[in-house]
Amino acid sequence: MSGQERIALFIDGANLYQATKALGFDIDYRRLLCEFEQRGRLVRAFYYTAVIEDEEFSSIQPLIDWLDYNGYAVVTKPAKAFVDATGHRKIKGNMDVELAVDAIAMADHIDHMWLFSGDGDFCSLVAAVQRKGVRVSVVSTITTRPSMVADELRRQADEVVDLADLADRIGRDPNERAERMQRSQERSLIAAPARTSQDAEKED
Repeated sequence: MSGQERIALFIDGANLYQATKALGFDIDYRRLLCEFEQRGRLVRAFYYTAVIEDEEFSSIQPLIDWLDYNGYAVVTKPAKAFVDATGHRKIKGNMDVELAVDAIAMADHIDHMWLFSGDGDFCSLVAAVQRKGVRVSVVSTITTRPSMVADELRRQADEVVDLADLADRIGRDPNERAERMQRSQERSLIAAPARTSQDAEKED
C-alpha cells in the first residue's frame, strides 16, 4: 500500500531555509525529490517563495530556475520591501495563501500531504485537508532552541518529521558547496576587467 500512496510536497521555501540554516546544512533538492519518489507515487512537488523584483540580481533566482526545470512546480510572487520603525529595510513575502489554495485543490487527488514548514498559521489548512481523509506530515525541526515548529501545528499534524533526521538523505555534501563557491570566485576573477597601469596612476 505504501508504495502506491499518492503524495504531494508543499515546501514553504523561506521557512525551510531558516530551519536548515539553524541546523547547519543545505538542501539538495535533487536528492529531496528522489527521497520522496521512493516513498510513494509523487503527484506534485510545490515550492513557494517570494521574489524581490527591484533587485538587479536575486540570489534565489538560480535555485528557482533549477527547480522549474527539474520536477518542481514553483510558485512565486513579488516581495514587498518596507522600512520598519528602527529605519531598517525589511522584506515581506508571505506565501501562506498560495500554498493553502493549492493544498485544498490537491487534497482530493492525494493520500498524504508533506508540509515543509513549521508555521502555526497552517493549522487550519492541515485540519481542513485531514477532514478530506488526507494524512499530513509536517517536516521541520524541534531540535533547535527554540523549536522551529509551532506547538499547535505539532498537535494538529499526523506526524512531525525532524529535518535533522533527514539531513543524511536530503542534505548537500558540504564539500560540494565549498567547491561551488571556489568556482564562483574563479569566474568572478576571470570576468573582472584587468587593472591597467593607467588605472593605478589615476588612483594615485
